[in-house]
Amino acid sequence: MTAYTALQERRARSIPQGAYSVTPGFIQKAEGAVMTDVDGRELIDFAGGIGVNNVGHAHPKVVAAIQDQAAKFIHTCWHVGMYEAYVDLAEKLNVLVPGDFDKMTMFANSGAEAVENAVKTARYATGRAAVVCFENAFHGRTLLGMSLTSKIKPYKYKFGPFAPEIYRAPFAYCYRCPFHLSHPECGLACADHLEEFFINQVDPEDTAAVLAEPIQGEGGFITPPPGYFQRIQAICRKHDIPLIIDEVQSGAGRTGKFLAIEHWEGVEPDLVTMAKSLAGGMPLSAITGRSEIMNTPHLGGLGGTYSGNPVSCRAALAVLEVLFEDKLIQRGAEIGTKVRARLEDMQARYELIGEVRGIGSMLAMELVQDRETKQPATEAAKQLTRDCFDKGLVLLSCGNYGNVIRTLMPFVITDEQLEKGLQILEEGIQELSR
Repeated sequence: MTAYTALQERRARSIPQGAYSVTPGFIQKAEGAVMTDVDGRELIDFAGGIGVNNVGHAHPKVVAAIQDQAAKFIHTCWHVGMYEAYVDLAEKLNVLVPGDFDKMTMFANSGAEAVENAVKTARYATGRAAVVCFENAFHGRTLLGMSLTSKIKPYKYKFGPFAPEIYRAPFAYCYRCPFHLSHPECGLACADHLEEFFINQVDPEDTAAVLAEPIQGEGGFITPPPGYFQRIQAICRKHDIPLIIDEVQSGAGRTGKFLAIEHWEGVEPDLVTMAKSLAGGMPLSAITGRSEIMNTPHLGGLGGTYSGNPVSCRAALAVLEVLFEDKLIQRGAEIGTKVRARLEDMQARYELIGEVRGIGSMLAMELVQDRETKQPATEAAKQLTRDCFDKGLVLLSCGNYGNVIRTLMPFVITDEQLEKGLQILEEGIQELSR
């Protein structure tokens, strides 16, 4: 019996199936862009803990910051005993988040918590209840997070009833345009549709916020065209509706800029949510936004026992140092250029790949059975992730049909590891194409 088999038997007896795992591996060590399982097998990581390890597994500077803080104190609760790391990190994020206005930041533990606190704050500041979100969106697994999330299985199935006053609009999914148009001839009809949405679905005077991911993560790395968010922002400003941008998966340098929304020049969100790679693997999320909105809720209205934990805050400060001072964001952009070239080359040679999309190293390819009908190749995507794992590469699928293969490799991946991973990926595509 292998170490994996023994652990898997123990897992089956002790842990509910709902707490699923997408790869058959128990990890005993991870460093940089390589994980080693309990049987000593090395795995190149193109998943990054679902977008959490942009700076890599066990980055020395992050580990040192964690160890230093843990030796001093692990927890006091910010609401009981304050500490400087919380203030330091808030000040840095207030500068990094786009917007020529005063900003404030508070911390929570997860992306879902960040989204919930952003919505709570927007509702409090506006005195309105409704929230407009989008098709294909993912915003978490809590009650409000599930309600805001689009995909039914596995995230919402049989978990209702859901939170009220959630309204879902079409998103800029150009490959599968909900309006059956083509960009750029469409003139961004999907963005302009928000005005019609405010007539037919919800009144803007009842709307507390419009919530969107700049690049939809779990929804399939769906990337809106240039001009889209400028148009959405203009409509929000016209109706005095706060715009919340969810950077949980797309932030921390994943797209070649600190935040993905920076690729849409001139867009200044009223509130931004961040998590995942922000603290290099430690549980931490942030909500940064306009001071006049963030400072509205009453004293004691926001927070949580573990929110803004000092060890997590110190880890996040180390992550920012690595991203900016060690120029790891630039390295991520370079990786993205190489990966896009390879994926587009594969697309030109294999009919299985319907589209390559994304920005920076947040890239994906949508697999289809037929390019004309664009019928999703869901089973092929599942088979590809299994085949690649068997050859030593960890990959994740996503998308409402489960037919999108995404890349979330750490920025510290070596050229040799990157090439080996891409070669395994191409071999898998080639085998499926036969």
